Amino acid sequence: MSRSIRQLVESKAFQRLIVAVIVLAGGVAGVETNPALMERHGVLLSWLNHTILTIFIIELLLKLAANGRQPWKYFTDGWNVFDFLIVLLCLVPIGGPFAAVLRLTRVLRLLRLVSALPKLQLLVGALLKSLSAMGYVSLLLGLLFYIYAVAGIQFFGQTDPAHFGSLGRTFLTLFQLVTLDNWADIFNAQAAHVSAIKVALYFVSFIVFGTMIILNLFIGIIMNSMAEAHAEQASEILERKSPHRDLDTRLNEAIQQVDALQGALTDLRRHIVKDRLSTPPATNR
Repeated sequence: MSRSIRQLVESKAFQRLIVAVIVLAGGVAGVETNPALMERHGVLLSWLNHTILTIFIIELLLKLAANGRQPWKYFTDGWNVFDFLIVLLCLVPIGGPFAAVLRLTRVLRLLRLVSALPKLQLLVGALLKSLSAMGYVSLLLGLLFYIYAVAGIQFFGQTDPAHFGSLGRTFLTLFQLVTLDNWADIFNAQAAHVSAIKVALYFVSFIVFGTMIILNLFIGIIMNSMAEAHAEQASEILERKSPHRDLDTRLNEAIQQVDALQGALTDLRRHIVKDRLSTPPATNR
């Protein structure tokens, strides 16, 4: 029974059905933000929400039943725990002072696409894997921001307090520079009052270090994590297939040994027959 349920849950048709239901849930959550549509089709949308939640609960129960007498194995997978928490939040009744927060759980159902699509799982896993390395790059970026913020206040604080009047404003200005959002306007505003060489050195060096180097480090870390995640996924697939390969190898070796024994027995019989034929019969005295 559990084997047939597992085959049903792991079938492509069932997985496509769940993906379609997840997309439908996201669409319903978006339609519910329109008061006019809610007033017209509120009953239909409510029925759709209950139907979607029922399908999710049935999927959860099927996956639990697929583990047979060990349903707790369902929770050994982190993505299954994530799906379980989403369904659990959707079962919380919407009402009271936390009604707006609880309605957000309907949007969270769209996050189940991550657990339903293996490619998205790979991407999210790579991002999580890169967080540790990103911490050091973020620290380096923070130091760069702080050094240039202090220097910017000293260079341009008197002439342009709107952008460099305080540490907080300077951080926002530097964030605008690192994203290259209208940075030329800020550059020209400083060049009109301060030495053009000083302004050029400040802005060009910050953009080169902040945008061209450090942000590319983030991209490199993510790409490296993606490569590691692909390698881990490939190794997991090989590990799943390796027991069958070992069994086939052992079976082939056993067949070869049996064939060798049969050949040896055949040769032995031939030698015995040959010896009997070559030995003259004993004569009676």
